[in-house]
Amino acid sequence: MSHNEADDVGVVVVLLNRMSGQRLPRALDIKARVDRGDRLEDFDLRFLEDVFAENATELPRWEHHPELNGIIAKMFHLYHEITAQALDNEYQGMHPAMGGRPPAPG
Repeated sequence: MSHNEADDVGVVVVLLNRMSGQRLPRALDIKARVDRGDRLEDFDLRFLEDVFAENATELPRWEHHPELNGIIAKMFHLYHEITAQALDNEYQGMHPAMGGRPPAPG
């Protein structure tokens, strides 16, 4: 294994540890709150912005590790669920008579 490959593996290990030890628990906490109908707080938005920015930066690294595709896909899906529900909650807060959904186009 070359020096660059060893460095890459080390970075991936650090990122996975951060994901499992920090990002996933925080994302699950946010998901539980938005599922209850809560709106995102400023610190939740900053967290999600940081996650999306880091994911954009690290995507090329993840592409070199297809064995992690399942984990990465599940995390992306979780972030999608959070943002979709949060958007619904925001809309509900602005238009309670609409039941939390924007009217269908057309």
